Amino acid sequence: DTLLFQVDPTSLQLHQTMASMLRPIARSSSRTAAFLNRASTSSTKSPLSRLMSTQSGDDVKPPSALATLYLEDGSKFVGRSFGSHEAAVDGEVVFTTGMVGYPEALTDPSYQGQIITLTTPMVGNYGVPDRKKVDKFGLPAMFESYKIHASGLIVQDYAHHYSHWKAASSLGDWLKEEGIPGLCDIDTRMLTKKIREKGALVGRIEIDENAPAPDFTQIGNPNINRHMVSEVSTKEIKVYGEGNPIKIMGVDCGMKYNMIRLLVDRGCELTIVPWDHPFAADMHKFDGLFLSNGPGDPISCDKTIEQLRQAISVPDDQVKPIFGICLGNQLLGIAAGGEAKKLPFGNRGQNQPVINHATGECYITSQNHGYHIDTTTLGSDYNELFTNLNDGSNEGFIHKSRPYFTAQFHPEYRNGPTDTEFMFDTFLAACKDPKAPIQFPARKPAPPVPSVKKVLMLGSGGTSIGQAGEFDYSGSQCIKALKEEGIEVILINPNIATVQTSSEKSDTTPAADKVYFLPIRPHVVMDIIRKEKPDGIIVSMGGQTALNVGVELWNSGELQKAGVEVLGTQIPAIEATEDREIFSQKLAEIGESIALSYSATNIDEALVAANKIGYPILVRAAFALGGLGSGFAADDEELKDL
Repeated sequence: DTLLFQVDPTSLQLHQTMASMLRPIARSSSRTAAFLNRASTSSTKSPLSRLMSTQSGDDVKPPSALATLYLEDGSKFVGRSFGSHEAAVDGEVVFTTGMVGYPEALTDPSYQGQIITLTTPMVGNYGVPDRKKVDKFGLPAMFESYKIHASGLIVQDYAHHYSHWKAASSLGDWLKEEGIPGLCDIDTRMLTKKIREKGALVGRIEIDENAPAPDFTQIGNPNINRHMVSEVSTKEIKVYGEGNPIKIMGVDCGMKYNMIRLLVDRGCELTIVPWDHPFAADMHKFDGLFLSNGPGDPISCDKTIEQLRQAISVPDDQVKPIFGICLGNQLLGIAAGGEAKKLPFGNRGQNQPVINHATGECYITSQNHGYHIDTTTLGSDYNELFTNLNDGSNEGFIHKSRPYFTAQFHPEYRNGPTDTEFMFDTFLAACKDPKAPIQFPARKPAPPVPSVKKVLMLGSGGTSIGQAGEFDYSGSQCIKALKEEGIEVILINPNIATVQTSSEKSDTTPAADKVYFLPIRPHVVMDIIRKEKPDGIIVSMGGQTALNVGVELWNSGELQKAGVEVLGTQIPAIEATEDREIFSQKLAEIGESIALSYSATNIDEALVAANKIGYPILVRAAFALGGLGSGFAADDEELKDL
């Protein structure tokens, strides 16, 4: 079957990304790639040309000017400048492991005074959104503040061609607008390793090739020499959501805009005050106090800390809930008698595991901090609430009897993960009833672990070098997980050139107990099942071939007859995602809007459907290996050709 659906001119992300990625290939003789390229560079008369405004042109040149990153340990990295190339900048060089979200990271006030190293290898491929677009609060809709706060940006591979339906410009052009240097062609893996071994280092991006190496004795650490919170904090009192029932005072130490959005959307009238505002005397006017994130050493915010000491020392009948995030966590911790300590290289990224000691649950969180509270120094009235499972550092604490609690991580991070957004609901519930105990929502219990002793796994079967690498990796991790549970693993994999089938094994990549180098076909799988008698089978780690075989054996009833349980992704879920018509129905069941689409089994049906929808259309072949048979068509002739 083939599915056809209309390409929304405002939602062409997939086409633009594919076109951008295939541009170098398109100059070869590949017909499909040439078609994609033709769609992206055709004349204004083409049906697709009007859709290309959110993609860079083919005339964009890669950066060529040289610039140098110097570090205080004497090392230097020479790269190419893709941002502002006007003046040198200094800052604390840090790294973040987030794979996406550079518009949000660069505009995060917590990065004030820092040069950010992005560990994800390719950066800039989706450009930068429109800076002029505002949300219902009058705030820049796609950013965390009104400007870039980072001092500079370091990446490995800068994608000077960008493509995204929300894009308004390239990353490089945005950096130039704001006077921020960007450096690419840097070995960010080596740089990250250096930071991990030595800690965050002061550095300078020098654009003058003839400039001498900087004298770092004359370049101060911004955490020590600057009061960065005062640089980013509001200078006047502001109110958002005026008239809303829950009255919250927010201390702005570098407050991200999404904190404002989440609080006001939940019914708050949020009054934002400067970092040094005497807020303790005004607490009686509000239902709760919110402490924001911010940059630098928390000990520099002495005025905020003193106000917090007063706020948490009131009699029981005057207590108001207090919720602090990131720097807010550190400030409340110091006010409560704790000590803030600098982490060697900090925790920055979107993949930090944190355990909640109140529920025993683990969350994947977004983080951006260089300091944490040593909970052993907190008073006896406080308990540790969250702990980072990577380095054991504190991620939040809670008062034993009063509604004071914190998160060192970022539950509000705009581009995810959003697993801990409930923290705002917990805070507002406390504001409505300050005497009620603080409670966190508990997730549904995990499904019971299947009782199996032997599992058959259908492995990746790539037919060429470089194909199906993601399934080889995921399959290897699956084998490792099964072996850790003491389960015998039988593997079918026709490709001898994979990690799964390698004879060189270790504790990190354990081998399957038995490997069959046979094609993944229904009769082959059943022959092995009859011989090995496994309790379960995993079909979701071998790509399209394994999925098709699993579906066929399940629908024929052969797996059920053999008493083999399908583990992991279940067959109905596979069918719902592989069959485009069923997938559309499932989305409709939950109220998700989808593009107009039809299924077709031959060219005549496809032509009728395409003319009902209206060109341009995207054609997607169902149950196709590697997406073969899919593509874009602008008229009947291109559809027939496709």
